[in-house]
Amino acid sequence: MINFAQAQYLLLLLLIPFFFVFQAIVQRMRRRRLRKLGDEALVRTLMPSYSKGKAWIRTVFFSLGFFFLVIALSRPQIGAKLKEHQTKGAEIMIALDVSNSMLAEDYSPNRLERAKLAISRLVDKLRDDRIGLIVFAGNSFVQLPITTDYVSAKMFLRSISTGSVPIQGTAIGDAINTSIRSFSAQSEKSRAIIVITDGENHEDDPVAAAKQAAEMGVRVFTIGVGSPEGKPIPVDGELLRDSNGEIVVTRLDEAVLEEIAKAGNGLYVRAGNSEFGLNPIIDDIRRMEDEMYSSIVFEEYDEQFMYFLGIALFFFVIEMLIGDRRPKRHLFKR
Repeated sequence: MINFAQAQYLLLLLLIPFFFVFQAIVQRMRRRRLRKLGDEALVRTLMPSYSKGKAWIRTVFFSLGFFFLVIALSRPQIGAKLKEHQTKGAEIMIALDVSNSMLAEDYSPNRLERAKLAISRLVDKLRDDRIGLIVFAGNSFVQLPITTDYVSAKMFLRSISTGSVPIQGTAIGDAINTSIRSFSAQSEKSRAIIVITDGENHEDDPVAAAKQAAEMGVRVFTIGVGSPEGKPIPVDGELLRDSNGEIVVTRLDEAVLEEIAKAGNGLYVRAGNSEFGLNPIIDDIRRMEDEMYSSIVFEEYDEQFMYFLGIALFFFVIEMLIGDRRPKRHLFKR
């Protein structure tokens, strides 16, 4: 497979026909100047060493040199072989609450967008660690499987919204169980789950799920998003109301999140506007024993431009050596 890293330079090949047009114009102007000196045939006899054919040969060799020079500038590459790549780091599953309560505006612009921004900044700091994304509300599913492709992680992160999970609710326990199942088979020591939520669990037993994770060697960290006094939930330009017409106020349940973190042998952090809470958790994860991971990646392409550059240089040298004069055929004749 051939790849051109700088394919835009191939447009320069369109200049090659103009070299011949330019040479034709030069030859025509030369003939006009000769006619002004007198009879063209007579003037040519006074210039026996000049060769019109050699001018065209030089143009051909210059064009060939230019062709291969452009190919070299376009950086042709071959390769793209599969190669095993090994890294050392941790596997981190981030479980993000996408229930409607995450639309509350304790943070700017709201809880969910502030959490996504913090995760994006975290991804920018990762090097060899693997990361995965779980979204949950009334149930949970894998948004991004465990990976070292941080570009894809940020792309999937941007697409997350409260509509990502159609069933409303806050099933933290189900999110933890989904995260446990999402770790790779290679991981045994350095595994962590970071749950980002307001803590208003209505569906299951997250403490039991965190305890089960800890028994399997997985640490569970929690980040509380929101405020104890609570905020209303804006939905479609209006405030969300319950069946009695009362405005729903969503409050941060720190007690539940602290209990989850304790059962999961992790750490609870309350998110702030300036420091969201991911940094101290990542620092704690860094103290865990790094795992060695193997993955199959595409090997970098092998550069081939130097060969085309050499061919271009060869044709340019030939073009310069040809000259414009006929060879002296009687050089050794007496």
